[in-house]
Amino acid sequence: MSALERFLRYVAIDTGSDSGSDGYPSTAGQWDLLNLLAKQLREMGVPDVRQDPTYGCVYATLPGNCLQRTIPSVGFIAHVDTSEAMSGKDIRPRIIKDFDGEDICLNEEKGIYTRMEDFPEMRSLKGKTIVVTGGTTLLGSDDKSGVTEIMEMLAYFTEHPKEVHGNICVAFTADEETGRGVDHFDVSGFGAVYAYTVDGDRLGDISCECFNAAGVKVTAKGCSVHPGDAYHKMKNALFILMDLQGRLPGAECPECTKDREGFYHLTDARGDVESAVAHYIIRDHDTDRFEERKRVFMEACAATEEKFGKGCLEVKIEDQYLNMKPVIDRHPIVMQKAYAAMEKVGIEVKEQPIRGGTDGARLTFMGLPCPNLGTGGANFHGKHEYLCVEEMETTIELLKQIVREYAAE
Repeated sequence: MSALERFLRYVAIDTGSDSGSDGYPSTAGQWDLLNLLAKQLREMGVPDVRQDPTYGCVYATLPGNCLQRTIPSVGFIAHVDTSEAMSGKDIRPRIIKDFDGEDICLNEEKGIYTRMEDFPEMRSLKGKTIVVTGGTTLLGSDDKSGVTEIMEMLAYFTEHPKEVHGNICVAFTADEETGRGVDHFDVSGFGAVYAYTVDGDRLGDISCECFNAAGVKVTAKGCSVHPGDAYHKMKNALFILMDLQGRLPGAECPECTKDREGFYHLTDARGDVESAVAHYIIRDHDTDRFEERKRVFMEACAATEEKFGKGCLEVKIEDQYLNMKPVIDRHPIVMQKAYAAMEKVGIEVKEQPIRGGTDGARLTFMGLPCPNLGTGGANFHGKHEYLCVEEMETTIELLKQIVREYAAE
């Protein structure tokens, strides 16, 4: 099958993750795709395919074929789940050949368009083939494009057994979108010395720097009283949360920041007069500023408590992942090989910090240096998500060339 056919096969499987589930994988659809990948790898002729019977993760190794010298084992990793931000069920992808660079009607009945004034970078894809959504779901390019590219790269080397390479290790994980993607990752069993997550967006993107990240749960405790008899008795938990939000720097939110600027992000809130819960994420690339942001948040909580009464807030902050750059910098080969491969494939390098995190950030701190590569998709987690087919095909060539760079004398 072609790379596009493979991609369309994968996005047809609903693998939306569920952060409310205690299971891993958190949804049955992820098991379905992981099982399919294990089956396809075996059919491909990969001799070493392993699937964790408890957690579903798929590992495979195509053994190196060089007897004269030792070649470092290189790994490639992608995740099968899609974001909870929008449904991934019954995806109706549409293929647009020779894209004209103009607005795209995703769903005529509902009047849903991807407009170039909102996404001007898409004009650079004029003349290319792109895959878009039907307007009511996400596409799943994050990260089924990465899954596709890794599978296509591995298929190439199984079909060309005389081409010299070291051990090629691949892994497919679950629940990256819930932050649990490598909770059960077997780093030593994976076998790679260096690895790459194939989980970025546009072609040429390479990232060895990500946010320092923390998650926050805030519980506001109110006192519900009949509103007709509430004078000096009622304490509204919703107002307590509103007061806290008002004390945070208003311009330091995701929609007002870019590049290496950090933020505070209220992701969701729910509740009533008696009790209310809000979840935040705190992000910054700089370690000192990250710690300062956590202090600022706690100071805002303290000021709210001073106004509404001690004990009205319960706050739990947990670090989620750290910026991987200091560790990657100690292993320059992993970036040097990627740069050399990009140059030979003719890709313009666009090194930039990730305004988010990847499984690679955590893996790097688990002893596996693991920067992130672009896949050819963009506008992830929503109805405007798309994949450029030509960029996907070039990414496959990039992965092949990275393998060759490690094998080069």
